Amino acid sequence: MTGHLLTWLVAIPFLGAIALVFSPRQWPGFLKFLALATAVGELLVSTLLLPGSESEAGFRHVEIYPWIESLGVTYHVAIDGISLFLVLLTTVITPLVLISSWTTVKTRLKEYLFSFLFLEGAMVGTFVALDLFLFYVFWELMLVPMALIIGIWGSPGPARVRAAVKFFLFTMAGSVLMLVAILWLVSTHTELGGTASWDYLDLRRIVLPASTQLWLFLAFAVAFAIKVPLWPLHTWLPDAHVEAPTAGSVVLAAVLLKMGCYGYLRFAMGFFPLAAHEMGPYVAGLAIVGILFGALVAWRQSDMKKLVAYSSVSHLGFVMLGLAATQERAVTGAVYQMLNHGVSTGALFLLVGAIYERRHTREIAHFGGLAAVMPRYAAVFLVITLASIGLPGLNGFIGEFLILAGTFKARETLGFSAFGMGADLMPVFLTALAALGVILGAVYMLSLYQRVFFGKVTIKENEGLPDLDRREWASLAPLVALCFVMGLFPNWFLSRIETSVSHVLRDYRTKLTANADDDTPRLLDFETGGTVGEPTPAAAAPAEEPAR
Repeated sequence: MTGHLLTWLVAIPFLGAIALVFSPRQWPGFLKFLALATAVGELLVSTLLLPGSESEAGFRHVEIYPWIESLGVTYHVAIDGISLFLVLLTTVITPLVLISSWTTVKTRLKEYLFSFLFLEGAMVGTFVALDLFLFYVFWELMLVPMALIIGIWGSPGPARVRAAVKFFLFTMAGSVLMLVAILWLVSTHTELGGTASWDYLDLRRIVLPASTQLWLFLAFAVAFAIKVPLWPLHTWLPDAHVEAPTAGSVVLAAVLLKMGCYGYLRFAMGFFPLAAHEMGPYVAGLAIVGILFGALVAWRQSDMKKLVAYSSVSHLGFVMLGLAATQERAVTGAVYQMLNHGVSTGALFLLVGAIYERRHTREIAHFGGLAAVMPRYAAVFLVITLASIGLPGLNGFIGEFLILAGTFKARETLGFSAFGMGADLMPVFLTALAALGVILGAVYMLSLYQRVFFGKVTIKENEGLPDLDRREWASLAPLVALCFVMGLFPNWFLSRIETSVSHVLRDYRTKLTANADDDTPRLLDFETGGTVGEPTPAAAAPAEEPAR
């Protein structure tokens, strides 16, 4: 297994989903056990990725096999310190959401479990794929089960179908733009290298003129910004979260949104560093707007689930700010904040789902005084609330601190030099605005906690609410533990992330300085920092100038 570890990680959920298809529908207990056993097995296998991960900056567990040789497509999977923990986050979240919905799903149970296992396999595949054909296949495969989860098992009423269609159309529109850009890169590599290739390691060697980079960067960046989602492309997210079942909201917030951030770092920045550098101030500006907009709108929400949904817009604005800074500390913090958001916001959706099961309402005004009625629920909610607002000692503080500290020092890397006077002060100004977002985050989360848990119980239906049961404890306890572990022992995670972030940024800067000084594409040699290879006649320099 260790020789094909990533293949097993991709295959196990799909094999479990196929096993569900051939299992009797009349045995719901067996169906649940099979799905949970598959997810737990996937989690145990994923822990085999950890040994040696703290000392290797490049890709590990590499598997490359020919696939569609006529098109240059290969089966190429690998991980580094960036994708490592995103895979682990996926394998941790999936069994927890299956446990959380153990007794809540009454209709089409087999299809429900099949959708989650299929979704897990596609998510893991997206994080480990290094052939862009393979990456695109997994990227698109995610859409179908997630849309079905929202549209079939979401909230009662027609709104869930509209939310599912909106989610599908938004993401599909961005994916088509990305596909066009991928085809352009493959075609360019064929002209320069003489062979077709969809491999990330080959395509990132292409050095393009600034104008070409800009258009291709925008195609990739829009696809990933929709998935993040980055303001103003966020409008599908609140509807999807509100209408999705609890388990769907958890997976959507914890894992799917991170794929936009991951894709931006791995592909948009890796392929088009000059465009990423020039567009960095604009991406950072949109991130700041998202931080403040998400926080202010969350503050004014009356629905708990919609409040948590808008908080995701704000928190992921921090991630995009750190990535736009392209400063090592900020990018490391951004990757860590992806994990923090997955843990704390996933737990918040589980907690909102728990109270919805009891009262069938998420309106904040319908609660009050729950700390006296459900003390264990109130205690867990308090821990997750404090983690979400970045209390020192809990996970949220580390990521936000690194992002703010890195952005503050990103005078050269953030790309404000072209803005002239006052450019040196812009990172400081952005950091101050982002810090205001931290304050607003504390305002809306503590306000929510006060209104729901403090005061007297004024509504009769709230007087006899049962506290957390064993199933809910089983789904929440690991996330609460992770909040403390990631807050108190961040170096165990950061040591593995930093080595890969340094490696990625080193290649980013190498390619940034090697940008073509004319309109002729070239292939870059990362070892020497120079361009290599002769262009084809179609891309050659004019006859009076010797080709360089």
